[in-house]
Amino acid sequence: MSLAQRRVTPRRAAVLEGLVDLFLAEGFLDFAVEDLAARLQCSKSTLYTVAPSKEQLITAVVREFFRSSTEQVEARLAAETDPVLRIRTYLDAIAEALSPASAAFYADVNEFAPAREIYLHNTAVAARRVQDLVTQATGPQATMDATFIGAVAAAVMSSIQSGEMEATTSLNDATAYRLLADLITAGVPGHERKPS
Repeated sequence: MSLAQRRVTPRRAAVLEGLVDLFLAEGFLDFAVEDLAARLQCSKSTLYTVAPSKEQLITAVVREFFRSSTEQVEARLAAETDPVLRIRTYLDAIAEALSPASAAFYADVNEFAPAREIYLHNTAVAARRVQDLVTQATGPQATMDATFIGAVAAAVMSSIQSGEMEATTSLNDATAYRLLADLITAGVPGHERKPS
């Protein structure tokens, strides 16, 4: 049975949510399935309702975290109508959605190839979204290259989420995302810079 075909029960949803919280706080590679069951006060067979192996369980949990984060970000974005403010709203929402993730979580994502692929896919999607938002904000006669802005956004987002940005600049993630929004929106014609 594929993960998509698994029936979502309240218990399965609660276990998945508990795993997301645990992985975000402590990472996941050092846990055995027995450890996870003990931490969530459930049986191993309950964990296997989420996925049939530890590797697939990790993948399902990481995928759920990014799915839920994307849903939160898009909900915040839908509430904003100003094209320039939509860029800032999007980046602020990403910072907020990703803020529960610890350094241990990101280190484990980087080490575990299936999780890293999910992360890279989501970063690429976010970069394309920034590119689209810049295009919408600048219009067809733009002097800004939206593709370049999207690539810059992807590089900065990766640097923020890997911890490299904080190590280099001492900026926390939220501040780095705000400054990225400032950098992008400052180049939008007709945009008046507002203090962050």
